[in-house]
Amino acid sequence: MKTAIWLYFFMFVAFFDLHAQYPILTPFALSLGAAPSFIGLIMGMYSLTHLPGNLLAGYGVDKYGSKLFIVFSLIVAGIVLIFQSQVKDPWQLLMIRSISGFVLAFLSPACLSMLAKIAKDSVHQSKLMAGNGLIHTLASVVSPAAGAYLVAQFGFTVSFTLLGWLLIVTGLLSIPWLKETRPEAAAPPLHTGAGSAGKSVSAAISRKPGSGGTEAAAPSPGSQGTGRKAAQLHAPVAHNSGGLDGDADKIPWMFYFVPLAISCSQGILFFELPLMKTTQSSLLTSGLFFSLISLGALVTLSMLFLNRIPPAHRTVSGALALAVLFFGLAVDWPLPLTVTLFMIGMAKGLIFPSLATLLAGITNSNRYGRVFSLLSIAYSIGAFIGPMVAGKLRDSISPYFIAFVILMAALTLLPFRILRQKPAAV
Repeated sequence: MKTAIWLYFFMFVAFFDLHAQYPILTPFALSLGAAPSFIGLIMGMYSLTHLPGNLLAGYGVDKYGSKLFIVFSLIVAGIVLIFQSQVKDPWQLLMIRSISGFVLAFLSPACLSMLAKIAKDSVHQSKLMAGNGLIHTLASVVSPAAGAYLVAQFGFTVSFTLLGWLLIVTGLLSIPWLKETRPEAAAPPLHTGAGSAGKSVSAAISRKPGSGGTEAAAPSPGSQGTGRKAAQLHAPVAHNSGGLDGDADKIPWMFYFVPLAISCSQGILFFELPLMKTTQSSLLTSGLFFSLISLGALVTLSMLFLNRIPPAHRTVSGALALAVLFFGLAVDWPLPLTVTLFMIGMAKGLIFPSLATLLAGITNSNRYGRVFSLLSIAYSIGAFIGPMVAGKLRDSISPYFIAFVILMAALTLLPFRILRQKPAAV
């Protein structure tokens, strides 16, 4: 439990630092002379360079553990942010944000993998993922307003420098305080209650071919019936822990269109909100709107009873609600903007933890790094497409309507057999 608490603390500081940039990045790019379409490219490139980092993180986390990548990501991202405070033109900002996107791509898969591995069971796993969403949301409630306040008081250069040093210090503190249990050292729990017979069969089944023993050792005399039942219980674990094919059967590729669409709609919102007439007059107004979204997510995450609902159902209902809200923004419905943004936050608070819980529940622990890296890749592609499309088409069509269409298309393509997927053995 101590590991989870420290991990939540470091994640809070990291997310606070990152979300503080959302309301100030667009005005900063405008101050450098960037056009709205180029701002979309800057925001999109940050997400595009996530892709190689996500791919490396997937295999690296499974092989070397999460701590190394968490420390690396925090410290190097802080250094890059300090360099960002010194840029003089939009092209330099594009380059810096591209580097930052690659470096920070390691953070999310590493944190999610560590949380999933320390869980005792599927319910505990769901609570830890909800805790991740809660910490993320708590940081994002206060950080946009804090970032806007910093810029209003000290300017862009000092603000980015302070945020950069905050990341560096957090990364250094995580070295002694963040403890990690390597996956090889964690033995799978036994559920047979068969004493030494169950242990001998479990150990025999877990042996690999060529390791000096047979894959199915005979049970001790007098325990054949118990041993046979134990073997039947453990056999699916040996089967499911195989190569990519087993997980590919469980998680259809079309499933990843849902996180892609959700991230795309979020990127559109983060691009468009600072450019709206109601927010252009004041950085503080823009920061408060971003904080309002996070406050709505915090409300949903505080509803602990939602963890009893299957994560697939939460994902679908949250995405559908999000699509309706973006349609309302597109047609300029009479609901106040503040209420709509609050409800968008509530939908996000429902979706993001349930997506992580769903993947963790149907995936074996020795593949968490790769599966969560695929989730991060889907997020990255969506976050790249969203601002780019919004920047190009905002003069001819509402970006919010684009978000609505993408979300509905993803829900239409969703393979609904995932709703009936059974949890995988850990």
